[in-house]
Amino acid sequence: MRKKAAETAPLLDEQGRKPLKLDYPQTFKVGFAFAIIMLFWTAYDFVVPLLLEHAYGLPNSLRGLIMGLDNLLSLFMLPLFGKLSDNAHGKLAKKFGRRTPFILIGTLASIVLMIFVPVSTLKQQKTADDFIKKYESSWTQIALDKNGALLTFTEGEHAGESMTILERDLKAMYESGKKDFCDVPYLQSHGITKDYFISLKLDSKLTSKKAVLNMIGKTTYYYDGVEITDMDAKPAGSAKTYNEILKTNEDYNKYVASYMNNWESDLIYKNVTQTKAGGASIGVYMVILLLVLVAMATFRSPAVALMPDVTPKPLRSQGNAIINLCGGVGGAIAFLIYTIALFKPGINTYVIIFSCVAAGMLLLLAGFLALVKERKMVQKCEEICKEYGIDDEEEQNDENSEAPLVEDAPQIDAVMVDTSGNFVADMAQTPDNAEELSPDTLEFAKEVAHNAKTPRKSPKEWWAAKSQTERSKLVSFWLILASIFMWFMGYNAISSNLSVYTTKTLNLSAGVASIISGVSMGISAIAFIPVGYMAAKIGRRKSIIIGFALAVVSFVLIFAFVNPNNNAMIPAVLFALFYLIAGFGLIIANVNTFPMVTELSTSQTVGQYTGYYYMATMSAQAITPFIAGLVMDSKGGSKYLFVYSAVCVAVAIVLMIFVKHGDSMIIGKGRKLTKEEKKQIRLDALDAD
Repeated sequence: MRKKAAETAPLLDEQGRKPLKLDYPQTFKVGFAFAIIMLFWTAYDFVVPLLLEHAYGLPNSLRGLIMGLDNLLSLFMLPLFGKLSDNAHGKLAKKFGRRTPFILIGTLASIVLMIFVPVSTLKQQKTADDFIKKYESSWTQIALDKNGALLTFTEGEHAGESMTILERDLKAMYESGKKDFCDVPYLQSHGITKDYFISLKLDSKLTSKKAVLNMIGKTTYYYDGVEITDMDAKPAGSAKTYNEILKTNEDYNKYVASYMNNWESDLIYKNVTQTKAGGASIGVYMVILLLVLVAMATFRSPAVALMPDVTPKPLRSQGNAIINLCGGVGGAIAFLIYTIALFKPGINTYVIIFSCVAAGMLLLLAGFLALVKERKMVQKCEEICKEYGIDDEEEQNDENSEAPLVEDAPQIDAVMVDTSGNFVADMAQTPDNAEELSPDTLEFAKEVAHNAKTPRKSPKEWWAAKSQTERSKLVSFWLILASIFMWFMGYNAISSNLSVYTTKTLNLSAGVASIISGVSMGISAIAFIPVGYMAAKIGRRKSIIIGFALAVVSFVLIFAFVNPNNNAMIPAVLFALFYLIAGFGLIIANVNTFPMVTELSTSQTVGQYTGYYYMATMSAQAITPFIAGLVMDSKGGSKYLFVYSAVCVAVAIVLMIFVKHGDSMIIGKGRKLTKEEKKQIRLDALDAD
């Protein structure tokens, strides 16, 4: 028994202390704040593009501009509120801590405001829906030109016959030259002539139902709500059999439906949104959305900073891994909410989604307030740091850094520096008093005097003063940032347009689209740990290049082989498989890019380099939705979004090839990873944002 007890007893260090370990329960409690953030943003990124499309039919470029607004705000608001929370010393801060008041007030403000985002569009959604219903009901009416004359076919087998409104618009779509309205080369490659395209009509009375998600299993057909027992029979008043109607409907869904989605969006934008009422609606919507984004930005930095506040420095990597895990839970909750709601879309669907997200945020906030006592946690962390001799202060600036700030300096009220850079005592004005000053004060005064006499170097002189190794590291650092920027330009262009692309271009339901996105990213997440091991074996740079290459392959495959089909399962499965490849690439990139940046920093500049990393990522995410929208609005069509993204990521690969520094220590061939190395790899993988 004694031997067993000795084996299970914790090892002690030389001072008789237990090993320093992360307080996992406490970190999970703190993680509630990050779960709140990710619950909102996961729903926002998928649902808001659909809402903008449904209510306003915005061009892709304008929708992208709106979707990039949050990243634009983040560029200056996150550092601002991070600093404000650092310097919080009011009554609330004294009672609850520096971060908790920001989390509490910011979350409550976001919850109250976010409900009005979909509510402000309800009238606009109804107007748009009524317009489309009226337009579709007019398809069978005879089309007239601007002068009231009958429009007729001028060529083909229907020459001389009057056109219906649907036939008129299909003809206009075919002749538009815009691939979002009609990809003529694609149609011709499938034997779809102009006459046949114009003649395609959808008989909405014929419906079908499959066993699972209306995609898998035996199909049952209905006509006007009545089950069909003989597909070769003809419905009353029709010259076509059910099979012939089915063939026409299949061709319509395969070759016309996705183009009609874009055509109708364009009609909504021109006839509903670009009116006085439509302009007022989108104006109110933008004001509310801006307020929500500001409210969310007020507490993101304080929420993320809370973990380092309550965690000793050596344990913060582990702590950040747990925080990201909590964020993943928040994202999963959002995924469940909008996936279930989008399977039965309607005008109130977005109100339901945002209400459920708000309720989830409120519950997480209640859990956070009940479990997190910030002041006690911070005090406990300070005691642990004191016990283990962990210094949480920044190290002194090195010889190449700027002069120290006076506000951070030791108290030197009795020291003055003359114009020659010599320091003298303030009271007696004699050098003898200098002997009475403390060594710290004397050292600081000498440093101030030295910096006062040393002229600032020009950029050219500063660069010339660097050693060859320092120059090479700086070049690698800039190349890494440029590569990360181009990577996010490419990947975020797709992620910010994913829900609209899958519903409009592929003609999938919003529910199916959300499942594809969630499942693809969920499965690819299993690559987190193996990716860490891969980087240990071949290095971060090579791993990143492989991840980028996977994304390029994925985007090219989607562009080449994913097209709308009468059987929704075919494009859904192909897109899911190909997008999964990009998901693996995303994991590889995210696990390794940030460590490459911090690898080139020092203990004094790690925070600064982290800021540079997020500046590169957020600036890319702020502008790429707009640029991607322009690409989608061009004559190339929505599928050329993937060409744009592939080009951006290809540029990222080229930039990464020239990087010479920032890689990890590669494990030698034949040597197995130690337990400590495996543990660190797992933590680094979970630590990926």
